[in-house]
Amino acid sequence: MLSALAHPMQRRFDFATRTPRAVAPAGWIRRDDVAMGTAIHVELWADDARAGEAAVQAVFDEMHRIDRAWSPHQPVSELSRINREAGRRAVPLSEEGFTLIERALAFSALTDGAFDISYAAVGRLYDYREGRRPDAATLAAARTLVGWRGLELDRRAKTLRFAREGMCIDFGGFAKGHAVDNAAALLARRGVRHAYVSAGGDSRVIGDRRGRPWGVAIRDPRSADAGEAVAVLPLEDTAISTSGDYERCFVDAGERVHHLIDPATGASAGRARSVTVLGPDGLSCEALSKALFVRGPAAGLALLAQLPGLDAVIVDAEGALHVSPGLQNLSN
Repeated sequence: MLSALAHPMQRRFDFATRTPRAVAPAGWIRRDDVAMGTAIHVELWADDARAGEAAVQAVFDEMHRIDRAWSPHQPVSELSRINREAGRRAVPLSEEGFTLIERALAFSALTDGAFDISYAAVGRLYDYREGRRPDAATLAAARTLVGWRGLELDRRAKTLRFAREGMCIDFGGFAKGHAVDNAAALLARRGVRHAYVSAGGDSRVIGDRRGRPWGVAIRDPRSADAGEAVAVLPLEDTAISTSGDYERCFVDAGERVHHLIDPATGASAGRARSVTVLGPDGLSCEALSKALFVRGPAAGLALLAQLPGLDAVIVDAEGALHVSPGLQNLSN
């Protein structure tokens, strides 16, 4: 308890009343970064700008964490360790690694191998920057190392072993979808109700854009202008993944060579120019956008019709547009 001054010469202190920290002004926050070999964009509405900035940074931190764990280019990543050791012994997996591989195998079974993370045995032979692809003999040898049934996942021990030494895997088919899912969950836990998160061709929209839908454009895969769109979709609370033959590609002997590999042939899939899948989670959308690209419009849309809550927009190899029934009234 404070008391009166005991002596007239005693120094007096005045204690200021403590006031709450001022809330920074509300508004939209937009930030960009690079991770997983692609551009990261976050846009969100924050009632408190400081809290919004912290939420954006948390998203970027999570994206970089996933990159460190699952990049094939980082020797210390879990993915690199799996690829080094699983041909010789069963490799213990993290909880995240086990879940990702388990889901990958489920998508392989669902798509009859059109989605297959073991495609990496041939995928690593292409150099899109230098415009090089493997010769026929090299490709044929590598194809013997592709096949999702050779990924021996022990669900009890949570280990992975390759059936053949020389096999390898790559999460490029759905790591970004996983990342935007984690980002969306992170933002929801922080109370963010209006946001857009993208990692390359994969994105999540949270809520609406404060009274109107988010307008998500599907790029024209043959336009020199990246802003040209074949469709613009008004969306809320949706995951979106686009796989296109225009991002990592080169032309060799008149043929477009791109990174969307058909696991059955080891060559670039040729039935589509781009595929966009929309649904409740980014990981499923990204895996299925790759599988539908390989399968083509007819087989791809037939598969999607069996999966409630998912839709697609496909630009086929001739440039014609194919839209699943659930989107026919949305595209414009």
